[in-house]
Amino acid sequence: MKYFVLGAGALGFAVVAIAGFTAERLPDLVVRDASLACLATALLGRWFWRVLDRAFADTVAVRRAAVEAAEEAEAAEAAKKKETVAAASNHNQPALGQRNPTPAAQTSR
Repeated sequence: MKYFVLGAGALGFAVVAIAGFTAERLPDLVVRDASLACLATALLGRWFWRVLDRAFADTVAVRRAAVEAAEEAEAAEAAKKKETVAAASNHNQPALGQRNPTPAAQTSR
């Protein structure tokens, strides 16, 4: 952030100083105006950097939440699939204490 603020201030100073000297204004007025422009663009640069930093942090948080939600959904789907497979395999097996019924046609005495 420090370098961005310094760069914005230097850019503001340079732009106003070049504009003032090309307009053939008095040097003391050009330096005064350029120093005020340096301050203004530095403050503007600080504000803009904070906006960018906040947007970056929000984007990272949203992406992290989306990844976590996708992982949770995948885990829940895998658990649900595992439960349905287990329920289907338990449905075909007789319960404890029950005998497997055999058809009457197959029993012989």
